[in-house]
Amino acid sequence: MGHLQLPPGKRIAVNLGVDFDAQSLWLGAFNNPSPAMMARGEFGAVVGVPRLLEAFKRAGIRTTWFTPGHTVDTFTDACKAIQAEGHEFGHHGYYHENPTKIERDTEKRLIELAFASYDKRLGIKPVGYRSPYWDYSENTLDLVEEFGFIYDSSLMGRDLVPYRPRRWQVNWEKANVPGKMANVLEIPVNWYLDDFPPLAYVGGIQPGQQDTDTIYRRWRDIFDYAYERVENGVYATAVHPQIIGQAHHMLFFEKLIAHISSKDGVWFATCEEIAKAWVDDDADRAGLAEPDVRGVEPAPVDSGWH
Repeated sequence: MGHLQLPPGKRIAVNLGVDFDAQSLWLGAFNNPSPAMMARGEFGAVVGVPRLLEAFKRAGIRTTWFTPGHTVDTFTDACKAIQAEGHEFGHHGYYHENPTKIERDTEKRLIELAFASYDKRLGIKPVGYRSPYWDYSENTLDLVEEFGFIYDSSLMGRDLVPYRPRRWQVNWEKANVPGKMANVLEIPVNWYLDDFPPLAYVGGIQPGQQDTDTIYRRWRDIFDYAYERVENGVYATAVHPQIIGQAHHMLFFEKLIAHISSKDGVWFATCEEIAKAWVDDDADRAGLAEPDVRGVEPAPVDSGWH
C-alpha cells in the first residue's frame, strides 16, 4: 500500500471539511423544496459560514469546503469570504444532485456547469470531487478520472487512510471480481463523522437532534484511535454550516478542535494538500493496471434483493 508522506514532525493529517450545500441540499433532495427549507439553507450561508470561519481562523486552520455550483451562484459573497481566508474549494456537483438517479450525460453536464460557476464567480478550478449524497452511479468514477480530479472524497472502502478505489464487477451467484484501481486518490468519508445524520431534523424522515455530548465523544474517540493506532493516518470530518452552525453545535465542534489541537504532531490540511502528500508504492503502481479476468463470465441479470 502507499502512504502519506507527512511533513516533518507530523503524525496525522486532519481535514475538518465542510459541505457547504446551503439551499442546494434541499433542491437535490426534494422535487418541491419549501420556503422553510430555503430559510434553513440561507441560515447556513448567513449565520453558519461566519461562525465556522471565525472558529477556523481562531485555531489557525485551513480546510476544504465542498460546495455545489448552485451555492457559489446563490451565495457568492459567502464563498468569497471563504476564499479570502485561504480555504480550498472542492467540487460538489451543481444542485446537490443524486448521481444514482440521473443519466450519464446529465451527470457530466452538471459537473461542467459547476466548473463554470467556480470559474466565473471565484476564478478557480477545483482539483477534488465529493459526490453529493456520497454515492456513485456506474459512471461517476469514469467521470472523475475524465475531468482530471487528483482526489475524490465520497467512498468508504477505508476509514482512516487514503486509498485508490477499485471498480468491481458485481456477480450474484459467484464472487465479485475486482477491477483496476483508479488513478484518483480516495480520501474516505465516514457517516460517523458527518453532522447531518445525527443532528439534522428532517420532518418525517430523520429525527436528528441527538445529544451533542454523544457526538463529541464519538468524533473524539475516532480521532484518538487514528492518532494512537494508525500510522500516517487521515481524519476527515464533514460538517454543514446550516447544521454545525447552530449555537450549541458550535460549542461541541470548538471543543473537538481544541482536543485535536492539544495533540502533538497534528497536521491540519486541505484535501488537496493531503492528496499531494500521498506516495504510491510499487504494488499500488502495478495495481493501476487492469487485472486478468479472463474466463470470468458476465454477471446474470437479477434485479431482486438477496
